[in-house]
Amino acid sequence: MLRGLPTLPAVILLAVFLAGPIAYCVYYAFTDMQLTGATGTHFTGLDNFTRAFGDSDFLNAVRLTFVFVVGSAVVGQNTLGLALAVLMEKASKPVRSLTNGVVIAAWVLPEVVAGYLMYAFFYDQGSLNSILDALHLPTQNWLYTLPILAVCLANVWRGTAFSMMVFSAALNDVPQELTEAAEMDGAGPWQRLWRVTLPVIRRAILTNLMLITLQTLSVFGLIYTMTRGGPGNKSETLPVFMYQQAFQNSLIGYGTAIALVLLVVGALFSAVYIRLLKLEDA
Repeated sequence: MLRGLPTLPAVILLAVFLAGPIAYCVYYAFTDMQLTGATGTHFTGLDNFTRAFGDSDFLNAVRLTFVFVVGSAVVGQNTLGLALAVLMEKASKPVRSLTNGVVIAAWVLPEVVAGYLMYAFFYDQGSLNSILDALHLPTQNWLYTLPILAVCLANVWRGTAFSMMVFSAALNDVPQELTEAAEMDGAGPWQRLWRVTLPVIRRAILTNLMLITLQTLSVFGLIYTMTRGGPGNKSETLPVFMYQQAFQNSLIGYGTAIALVLLVVGALFSAVYIRLLKLEDA
């Protein structure tokens, strides 16, 4: 009992500033709380959730969130981060330093700053169209015609550094003798990567997938800065949809219910990855 006393202040702070607000938000998800126009707040049970799953805009946001997470995190950041980490192993020190500096610079930028840079790159008169025009290739307004692709690429650009650093650390733990033995047996670079490297670092891959999935699920500033979920709702992921419902439409109860759904989705992803990690240990 006495041994737990030193942790008591930390437990109290967590309860006040973390558990308390979360419990309060959970309660709001079951009410009709509004910022304006309401005479009071009433408990409505599952009405907000029933409304959400019958709302075509909410279902569109779920679909776009899935596309955004799979496209920019599971496929984009994970694959590009692994490719960069593998290539950097064989690169010279100046090339490694330059590549690391460029990639990590995008990662350390504040989300809103990265969003403005990507907006300047993709918009109608931006850098991308200037490059395409100089090459005599067709141009288009990327933020209008392909907004979800634009924000996916922006998130890949900003977040790949984390995956690259995780995989670089994991590759250092691959026994050199395994790679040399596979090379002596006639295995080419792709075979060594597929049959030796990836099996050895599979725990790092699963851990990285879990972390970047959870981070990507909560991306708001990047998308809102670039497109505000538009045009229409073509890039409106769940965090953007939640913000619009809660603060633009003043539906705090409904917006909080959507946030709770997002929390559950993140928990499900975490449970799957943790289960896979436990299977690795078995």
